[in-house]
Amino acid sequence: MNIVRKDINGVNATLTLQIEKNDYQEKVEKTLRNYRQKANIPGFRPGNIPTSLVKKMYGKAVLAEEVNRLISEKLFGYIRENNIRILGEPLPSLTEQKEIDFDTQDSFEFVFDLGIAPEFDVELSQKVSAPFYDIQVDEKMIENAVKSYTGRFGSYDQVETVEEDDVLKGELLELNDKGKVNEEGIKVAEAVLSPKYIKDEAQKALFAGAVKDGVVVFNPKKAFENETEISSMLKISKEDAKELTSDFQLTIKGITRFKEAELNQELFDKAFGEGVIKSEDEFKQKLTEEIKTSLVVDSDYKLMIDAKDILVKKLDGLQFPDVFLKRWLLASDENKTEEIIDEQYPKMIEELKWHLTKEKIAKDKKIKIENDDLMAFAKKAAQAQFAQYGMMGLPDEMLENYAKEMLKKEDAARNMADRVMDEKVLNVIKSSIKLNTKKISLDDFNKMFENAK
Repeated sequence: MNIVRKDINGVNATLTLQIEKNDYQEKVEKTLRNYRQKANIPGFRPGNIPTSLVKKMYGKAVLAEEVNRLISEKLFGYIRENNIRILGEPLPSLTEQKEIDFDTQDSFEFVFDLGIAPEFDVELSQKVSAPFYDIQVDEKMIENAVKSYTGRFGSYDQVETVEEDDVLKGELLELNDKGKVNEEGIKVAEAVLSPKYIKDEAQKALFAGAVKDGVVVFNPKKAFENETEISSMLKISKEDAKELTSDFQLTIKGITRFKEAELNQELFDKAFGEGVIKSEDEFKQKLTEEIKTSLVVDSDYKLMIDAKDILVKKLDGLQFPDVFLKRWLLASDENKTEEIIDEQYPKMIEELKWHLTKEKIAKDKKIKIENDDLMAFAKKAAQAQFAQYGMMGLPDEMLENYAKEMLKKEDAARNMADRVMDEKVLNVIKSSIKLNTKKISLDDFNKMFENAK
């Protein structure tokens, strides 16, 4: 087989594949022999079918299949071996591809169009500057963090007297217009409600100071804003809830109150391990460090956005194989039209420039993703997931096993690899360009994103 590359310009080229009979003949004949042994054709015993008949019935399909296999293998093999940085995938040439006839030809010529990534340099030096926002930790953040921990490690206690935030459990019975239990009415043996979610203040007041085993008479229609809440509580349809006007009595069987954990050694040990934190000051210092770490992630995210804008801007005027890319986009997504692609194309090119910029930085700086990098990232992700459920200080072995399971999922592993690469590229950018550090409050930092919408 012969492959010829023809450069049209810096970003467009063609590959011409010449396939001769000796490139495919042996495999085609072997496949036809297998067909002859296995084919079930009326009038012939398996293995005794005439070769000419097998060739007539299956020859064209087998030839086409083998030629297509050769094309895929040799085409992409040539691209890999010659390190051609293509954009999209090769497409059959619209202008140079000749008609193929598998019935009459024994040699074939296939011509493919290639879109090639443009060559460019990325300037990373102190001549390039970007703002870096140093988000300041304030007392409100620390207070919220303390509250988060006291809430996470709080408890649910059974109490005797109702307060607004409590959850009540009991028997709900519909009353008639005389205030007596309607024996034919709605009954809910284990109803659950909280005064906190009652919108009407007069109805809410009926529950204030109520006690366990006591009875409260109220009107669900007045108490709640919509039929959804009423139907859920009374286990009836929304249509029935809409027509409901009667009062109900709740016999309180249980009152559950959430109690935040106290700021003491027991909380410190639960949160960070036994004896790691020994005082309230140490606890708040630890929380401050955690907040700072999380804020650096936000600062880095903004830096990545700004660096993207700065570096991509430097690629204005860079030539791309626009006609090829639009054709490839149209061919690869049946839901796209030429009009949609024309509309979205400028944004696609900006994203492509950024993708190529990151690839260029990774290549120039010899950035590689090792298994240890993926494992470290996966363990960090696992740790964050467990922390959402209040599970802190888990053994490293448990985190590692969970991380291994995460990495077995192909999509998850690929996503993590992309995230790791982004982190490594950002670290290179961060250490190479001039950072204009600006102290900023979290509120002002967030406003920058609101203004950008």
